[in-house]
Amino acid sequence: MPSVKVKIYSVLSKFYLKRRLQTLLESSISDLNSYGVVSRPDETVAPAVPSFSDTDGVATKNLHIDPLTSLSLRIFLPDSAIVSPNSLPKLRVRVSSKSRVVVSNESENGVYGGYLPDKNRKNCKKLPVIVQFHGGGWVSGGIDTVANDTFCRRMAKLCDAVVVSVGYRLAPESKYPAAFEDGLKVLKWLAEQANLAECNQSFENGKFSGFHGEGGGRRRQIVDGFGSLIVEPWLAAHGDLSRCVLLGVSCGANIANYVAQKAVEAGKLLDPVKVVAQVLMYPFFTGNIPTKSEIKLANSYLYDKAMSMLAWKLFLPEEGFNLDHPAANPLSTWGLVPLKYMPPTLTVVAEHDLMRDRAIAYSQELRKVNVDAPLLDYKDAVHEFATLDLLLGTPEAQACSEDIAIWMKKYISLRGHEFSY
Repeated sequence: MPSVKVKIYSVLSKFYLKRRLQTLLESSISDLNSYGVVSRPDETVAPAVPSFSDTDGVATKNLHIDPLTSLSLRIFLPDSAIVSPNSLPKLRVRVSSKSRVVVSNESENGVYGGYLPDKNRKNCKKLPVIVQFHGGGWVSGGIDTVANDTFCRRMAKLCDAVVVSVGYRLAPESKYPAAFEDGLKVLKWLAEQANLAECNQSFENGKFSGFHGEGGGRRRQIVDGFGSLIVEPWLAAHGDLSRCVLLGVSCGANIANYVAQKAVEAGKLLDPVKVVAQVLMYPFFTGNIPTKSEIKLANSYLYDKAMSMLAWKLFLPEEGFNLDHPAANPLSTWGLVPLKYMPPTLTVVAEHDLMRDRAIAYSQELRKVNVDAPLLDYKDAVHEFATLDLLLGTPEAQACSEDIAIWMKKYISLRGHEFSY
């Protein structure tokens, strides 16, 4: 059984979350717009620190990538991306894991003091990219919450990868399909970034004919004034998008699964982005016909059946409301593409989570069509046991992150450096 601390926290959090969901459901949001929100003001946040932490060696930065919506990202870059990280002593800061008090290294005149890759990239190493979608029942959570920041830092370090956490639009301000559209938009943005970076690098190396000849100065001005400004330097120098993994937490797993289907459907149109695997952590699946776990664990810890229904009412379209909607039940319509074309999929479930049976069923269907789809089932665990702020320091949460990293490295490690199984 879960610990006493978890039981007490569950009672308090369920009371608070249920009131929040009911308030959002009852309040009439008359000024709905496509811009939307990506965080709630009452959630504790961790500021972005674009310098490598002395604690875990991870630097972070925020980006707003869509001028028409609130879609944003937080990039987590481990110091393993630097060939000689000790050569950057001035770019290290102290980050407290408890209070997130940061000693900034920004200079007094306001000049950016964070990490910038070498222009010649001789000190830069390419790392795989993990695109992460946070949880929160469609209506809460964010890229900058303390829990999400801590979890993404941990995954960046364990997987030796660049983590791109997606700040998708939340409900009820932005209902379905806003969050799903944002997930796909990020994948397309990453593909554009990779192509722009390659183009910019080619110009810098003088690979285009006439670059140094007549009109070369003007072309150089165009690159300096346009190309270099829209290329994200961390991703350009360190991101290897041919080794891309989607990682979703709770409702974020639903988004990850949708984006994976869209990536399969798009094929080479997303080049050079290649989704090589996905990780679904206790996905927020449901359906009209209840499963055994949904009946037995209807009053489960942290997230029960009543709260789940409120969340879906806030997210799904009001007209023709249906829990067998493709966003809620991946087995109702078999998705956008045949399951046999889905990427390798690791599914994480918890013993005391009402959504476990449907996630297990989805994993089983993937295995039936020969997709590498292992299942990690954690005893005495509750929904979000590895990503919740209160539980991130537990041995179970640490073990789950390590298990995910071990499996993931089968697909993101360079050939010849994979683990033996």
